[in-house]
Order: sequence, then C-alpha cells, then structure tokens
Amino acid sequence: MPNAPRDRIALTSALLAPLLVALALVPIRPHVSSANLALILVVVVVAVAALGSRLAGVLAALSAAAWFDFFLTRPYQRFTISDGDDIVTTILLLAVGVAVSQLAAHARTLKLVTVTDAAHLARIHETACLVQAGASPYDVVDQVRQQLVEILGLRGCRFEHGTLLGRHPRLEQDGSLIVGRAHWDLDKDGWPGEEIELRASVGGRYLGRFMLQPEPGAVVPPLQTRLVAVSLADHVGAALDTAGPVLDR
Repeated sequence: MPNAPRDRIALTSALLAPLLVALALVPIRPHVSSANLALILVVVVVAVAALGSRLAGVLAALSAAAWFDFFLTRPYQRFTISDGDDIVTTILLLAVGVAVSQLAAHARTLKLVTVTDAAHLARIHETACLVQAGASPYDVVDQVRQQLVEILGLRGCRFEHGTLLGRHPRLEQDGSLIVGRAHWDLDKDGWPGEEIELRASVGGRYLGRFMLQPEPGAVVPPLQTRLVAVSLADHVGAALDTAGPVLDR
C-alpha cells in the first residue's frame, strides 16, 4: 500500500537534494572533472529512488541534470552548455538517473511481493495447523475472521453458519465477484456498497459464510490476496465438516 508521508518526503528530496548537493559542489568544480561531479549526483538520485517511488526517482534525475547544467558546467548559472562533452555527460546523467529509479522501484516491488507472499503463506499454514490439530471450529472461525479483516482491509466481518443462501454479492473461488448473476469488475468499479459473501465449503457443500464489510472507497486487494481469503474460508469449511453440525452463536 502507498505510504503517503514517505512519498511526500521522497518527492521533496527529489527536488531539493540534487540542488543542495550541486551547490555544495560549486567550490570544488574547478578541481573535479564534470564526469565525477555527475557521478556524485547519480548517487543522490539512487538514494532518492531507494527511498521513494518511481516518480520520485525520475524527478530526482531531472533535477540532478538541470542543476548539473546550471551550476557545474560552463557557462555557470545559465541553463546552457558550451562544451560538447558536458552535453553528453548531462544526457548520460539524466538517462542513468531515470534507469536507476526504474530499477529501484522494481526492486521494491519484488521485495513487497516476497514479503506479502510469505505473510499470506504463514496465515494459510497457521490456519491449516489449527484445523489439523482438531481445534474448535469456533476458534478456526474467529482466527480466519481476523485474518480476513487484516488482508482485505475490512471494517468488519461476521460469520453465519448454515446453508441459507442470500442475495449478497459473492466472492468466488477464482477471486472474482458476482453481483446478481453478473461478474463485477473489481479493478474498475471497486467494492460494491454492501456486504459481500465469502462461502466456507468443503467437497462442494456449503457450510457457512463470512459476510465481508469493506471500508467505503477502499482499494480492492489484488487477486492473489483474494485467493488467499478464499483458501482461508475453505479451511473453515474443513473445520466445520470435521466437527459436524454446529450451532450459530
């Protein structure tokens, strides 16, 4: 999920950090080659890209190229470059900075996917162990209900025992959503403005359902997360099936 304070800090750093570093390099510019000065600014771009979003990295690259031109190439304090080598260096600074920001953003995405996958796997394993240990179906229901609130970002969730079917939107086994008899485009339209049914079943038999209550206007979790929710509900179905008939409480 987006981190708004961190993103704001990154965007601010993207604008200011290259400027401040370029100013700090002004006293030594006669003694250091343009290429080395550019490399110092690349380090700044990398730092910003590692901290923030892809946009922050690109913005830092543009800022670094601009201030490199203005402060560190002749004629100074003008957005013009008289030396052909400095023109090439500026272009390379911009290109490398943008490329690094893309790589940093991709690396963060891979890290997030890895962490998320591990967390989801841990939840499924924890619930499976609870079922296999013969825990009370009530305990399994309570655990999965809490897990669903966490992974789907719900404001609430309740469980109903039994086989009575309602007319609520239904989260299917493939992670899609059915409203009435039609598929609902979650990516385009978000959550519908009512409770959503997630069935707990085993062997094709319906033993209960979770009633999901999304936050109004909340971002819909990705398909991978919705499939984890379905798997957790299936564990509840297995627990209910093993325990036999249970009463709602």
